[in-house]
Amino acid sequence: MVFRSLIFALMALSGASVYAVAVKHCAEFASILPNVKSGLCESANLTDMQARSVLGRPIWGRDMEAEDARLRVLVLGGIHGDEMSSSSLVFHWIGLAQTPPADTPDPIHWRFIPALNPDGLMARPPKRVNARGVDLNRNFPTPNWTRDAKLYWELRTRRDPRRWPGSKPLSEPESRFLIEQMDHFKPNLIVSVHAPYGVLDFDGPSVPPSKLGRLYLDQVGIFPGSLGNYGGIHKRVPVVTIELPHALRTPSDAEIRQMWLDLLRWASDRLGQGLAARSSLLECTSGPCAPQRTP
Repeated sequence: MVFRSLIFALMALSGASVYAVAVKHCAEFASILPNVKSGLCESANLTDMQARSVLGRPIWGRDMEAEDARLRVLVLGGIHGDEMSSSSLVFHWIGLAQTPPADTPDPIHWRFIPALNPDGLMARPPKRVNARGVDLNRNFPTPNWTRDAKLYWELRTRRDPRRWPGSKPLSEPESRFLIEQMDHFKPNLIVSVHAPYGVLDFDGPSVPPSKLGRLYLDQVGIFPGSLGNYGGIHKRVPVVTIELPHALRTPSDAEIRQMWLDLLRWASDRLGQGLAARSSLLECTSGPCAPQRTP
């Protein structure tokens, strides 16, 4: 009995410790992010994704799995640490995902990562790059990265230190973590939130959304080492890139909700139909609707 009581006490202390750490980080997020208070962060119930940044900061996330979910959607904010509104939007979307609309056609398994680059976000002032000065959105292993990434950085960005792709693809723990998420979670859609260009971008298969809220589709092309290039073009996973209008201000709460609803409708209409069609094809291939062979 004493041993069991000790185990329960240790479990309680461990849970309290985890909660205390989460509250501490929520206070940090609230001190930096626009339109995010500690209560919003705490209600997100973030968990430690068991990944660490260059400086050892945890990368936090939230899984929300609906019953019978067929669609898996990975939502990312804060790949660039100085785009604070992107992380804020993800926190607000976590809140909206907790009470999905009753008329949502397809249940969705969501995975939210509000701040992929915590070192850049927590720097003073916040920085686009991570703690080693690498632009994480140029560090993904796109084809011909070794040839193209450094050349693009030298010629097109004129060696802009904010866009340094790193010494090799996946040189950074944050980008490696995201690749692991893609490999294990196997999302049907990736939504990557940025700022401040005020447009909607899209890479990969499927028909892109024409708009989310007031952001309209304006495909800007692909870059060596970018997530859109790697995920959408190379891995054939649709990547919706949201460029919010301002890095330091979020849209209104009503606009945030409208973007969320537009995303839900598009994902269900386009991606849900595609999954249903593939599922029917597989069933038909081996099921009763398969053509019968003549003996």
